[in-house]
Amino acid sequence: MSWPEQPVIYEINTAVWLGELSRAEGHQITLGDVPASAWHAVTPVGVDAVWLMGVWERSVLGLAIANAHPGLRASFHEALPDLRAEDVAGSPYCVQRYVVADAFGGDEGLAKARAELAARGVRLILDYVPNHVAPDHPWVVDHPEFFVRGTADDYTHDPRSWLVVGGNVLARGKDPYFPAWPDVVQLDAFSPAFRAAATMTLGSVAARCDGIRCDMAMLVTNEVFARTWHRTPPEQDFWPEVIGALRAGHPETVLIAEAYWDMEWTLQQQGFNFCYDKRLYDRFVGGGAGVREHLRADPGYQARLLRFLENQDEPRIASELPPAAARAAAVAIATLPGATLWHEGQFEGRRVRPPVFLARRPDEPLDHDLAAWYRRLLAVVHDHQVRLGEWRLLEAEGWPDNRSCRRLLAWTWTAARGARHVVVVNFSDQPAQGLLPVELHRYTDLLDGMVYEQDDDLSPLYVALGAWGCHLFAAA
Repeated sequence: MSWPEQPVIYEINTAVWLGELSRAEGHQITLGDVPASAWHAVTPVGVDAVWLMGVWERSVLGLAIANAHPGLRASFHEALPDLRAEDVAGSPYCVQRYVVADAFGGDEGLAKARAELAARGVRLILDYVPNHVAPDHPWVVDHPEFFVRGTADDYTHDPRSWLVVGGNVLARGKDPYFPAWPDVVQLDAFSPAFRAAATMTLGSVAARCDGIRCDMAMLVTNEVFARTWHRTPPEQDFWPEVIGALRAGHPETVLIAEAYWDMEWTLQQQGFNFCYDKRLYDRFVGGGAGVREHLRADPGYQARLLRFLENQDEPRIASELPPAAARAAAVAIATLPGATLWHEGQFEGRRVRPPVFLARRPDEPLDHDLAAWYRRLLAVVHDHQVRLGEWRLLEAEGWPDNRSCRRLLAWTWTAARGARHVVVVNFSDQPAQGLLPVELHRYTDLLDGMVYEQDDDLSPLYVALGAWGCHLFAAA
């Protein structure tokens, strides 16, 4: 099943989702026996792929470390005041083995889930963690050469950054800006032996899905890894070597990089199909300053970004923006070039983001009207093929005594067959008016069904929007 150029992805916290389905059904539900109604709920019209976040076998040692960590325990209780021991499942990014957890139905259950999604025309995305593994991963004992190794003195002077396993001193996982993570062991991105093993692991993941989201992908690039560990890099970078080998057996697998620190372009060039657009997220959550400037980047580059308003690592958007502002941001995210990521629970207005260690989230009142609005937005964009053709950012003009046009974000999509869509978003809490350099004589706002007409000699297009208002025009 081939991928669309600009896929829409729906992320699911697998442990939380299956737990809620199990409680609703009165018995354990695995990926192999999810009811059809549940698959229908997570594959609305307009969704091209489902990301089942956290299916792999989690570390028993990592779970014990998490339970003993005061800061993590505090975050668990904050998100889930009635926390029970069984609610803490361990981190999905502290992987013991790349096999599907038995509680989720194992690899057989995953295969059935993939088939159910494929029958609905939906692709499956899974995780891969290139930077580290759990302390009880088989490699830790069997292949210490895969890891960053230290000396007895390293451990003596900094036991929080090093651990001793089987007589070897190994580094705990880290990035260059924060202390080491206590529950994972650092892989050596410069090790030829590890690179070969990583290629095999990535291939085994690719055999079970259609796309792979690579956690903290920038950490294993030569640039970042050399800076973190003060090492001389090899001639070839990590991702071109590993992805190049992967493509021989899995040419259609879509690779998504979780990327920060302005590494998006680099990772695109190193073989990733899409990279997180964290800066756009930050700008929307920060009130909208800089969004227009951000969207002036090369369209080819933007077409390979993944846009989002929340995910398992970011706060729920309902807790970050007022409802009308969140809807305005969603219209923008849904109609920009690139891949789009929606997070399960976002449509219903959930406000609590449970830490990924938890297998249960608190009960919250669900906003069914908001969910219907989101699903209609996705369907409209999909059914009317809004993101088809050439994308162009528009600059709104105003008048000397009215510069409210600066609040407007606007762009067009023009398809080869002549279909055209115009998106206008007033991402502010004040009214805005402006003139857009487009000619539309008869057009429909797909968001509310209103039909507009202008005289043939009226150009450019005049728009007036209230606070957080949006238009999605389709030319007749």
